[in-house]
Amino acid sequence: MYAIVEMAGQQFKVAKDQKVYVHRLQTEEGEKVTFDRVLLLDDAGTVTVGAPVIDGAAVEAKVVKHLKGDKVIVFKKKRRKGYRKKNGHRQYLTEIVVENILTSGAKKAAPAKKKEAAPKKEEAPKAAPAKAKASKGDDLKKVEGIGPKIAQTLNEAGITTFAELAKTDAAKIAEIIADVRGNHVTDTWPKQAELAAEGKWDELKKWQDELDGGKA
Repeated sequence: MYAIVEMAGQQFKVAKDQKVYVHRLQTEEGEKVTFDRVLLLDDAGTVTVGAPVIDGAAVEAKVVKHLKGDKVIVFKKKRRKGYRKKNGHRQYLTEIVVENILTSGAKKAAPAKKKEAAPKKEEAPKAAPAKAKASKGDDLKKVEGIGPKIAQTLNEAGITTFAELAKTDAAKIAEIIADVRGNHVTDTWPKQAELAAEGKWDELKKWQDELDGGKA
């Protein structure tokens, strides 16, 4: 009888009483160890193949001793670069002897318990969404003589609607836009804004056709 089994990350074909050298195990010398990842079993010509392992099958072995393998020389060289490097390596191994091959009834190692997730911290209640900002003001550029820069200056001064512009004295408007380049005549702006605020667009359009840059 023989088995193909995975031990310490390698696959071996083993039989009873066979000595095997595997990568270093954490098991102490003299203790027994069980390998349950059996990939194939041959029992007197009856072959069983795992998918990928055979349920219940296992290989029992005893740790004989821990040792180091033969020294391996690792030499590196880069041609025409003047680079040479020589290192030696001895692999840490464990000598085991196979005591028994189980075809069924092997107990699988209990899976490691998952750590319980830490309880989630209670999230602070989300603040109520801020109220939407007040809707944008009117398009003051619809007043004859007001361009984008003047409209922005008026908005920064708190005049954002036609109604607010209609209530503002022409002299005050001229003072607000004093720093805006150009010669601006503000006399008709409050009246234009009043018509716009009242929705009298036809009357406003007719009047604007007679204006020149807001000047009557």
